[in-house]
Amino acid sequence: MINLNGTLSKNEDTLSYNNRGFNYGDALFETIKVVHGKVLFLEDHYFRLMASMRILRMEIPMSFTMEFIKEAVLKTVEANQLSKRTARVKIVVFRETGGLYLPKNKAVGYVISVTSLESDFYLLDESAYEVDLFKDYYVSPDLLSTLKTNNKAINVVGSVYASENDLANCLLLNTNKSVVEALNGNLFLVKGNEIKTPPISDGCLKGVLRKQLIDIIKMLPDYTLVEESISPFELQRVDEMFITNVITGIQPISKYRKKTYTTKVAKLLLQKLNVKVRLSS
Repeated sequence: MINLNGTLSKNEDTLSYNNRGFNYGDALFETIKVVHGKVLFLEDHYFRLMASMRILRMEIPMSFTMEFIKEAVLKTVEANQLSKRTARVKIVVFRETGGLYLPKNKAVGYVISVTSLESDFYLLDESAYEVDLFKDYYVSPDLLSTLKTNNKAINVVGSVYASENDLANCLLLNTNKSVVEALNGNLFLVKGNEIKTPPISDGCLKGVLRKQLIDIIKMLPDYTLVEESISPFELQRVDEMFITNVITGIQPISKYRKKTYTTKVAKLLLQKLNVKVRLSS
């Protein structure tokens, strides 16, 4: 069951062939985790979506309140009989049909889809997870790169490259040759008591879980958070590397080229993150 502009339908072919999200990537999306009817980090998802719509000069409907988004999400979760389980929810917001590059219709539409997840809380996967740099194409260090738009060609091509080379993931570089993020999440490095992540100004995704971890790290007396550009040469000198997103939580990287990594800080942060999730329920 999908939710298209408030109407629940089993028909997955509902969207028009001339949908602007399909034709021009004139769309944004949010991926949200819902646990037993509880929308995790709802406020952060909502404000990121609204800010992103403004950046793309979309006309935000008066009805698009936080409560409206929450109800639409939970309505779709319930229609898929997942209210008592854990679900991955994807909201896509697009400008309605009309025009070519220049939109002729200011109205926006949305579609919400849901799939089930196995785990209620975040688990640490310590199995082999090897990454390398993807250097065929680069991320632009600007505001548009920080949004979750439908323009994800570099992530798609990078994922194909990773699969062809038996890699679990790849790290993306920006045009300044700084390491920005992974194909599916933000990147954190640990060296001693310093935890480092690229700044938003480098073009990394303005991740919701990135924000949660930054808030957690700032409360830890034994660690210092640093938001600075990351050189590829740093990757083999750190103790830990891990990737974050709202579905997986924290994914430790086990190997980059000849370097292997520990998971001490990742385990600590995962414990703190799960406490935060439980307290918000």
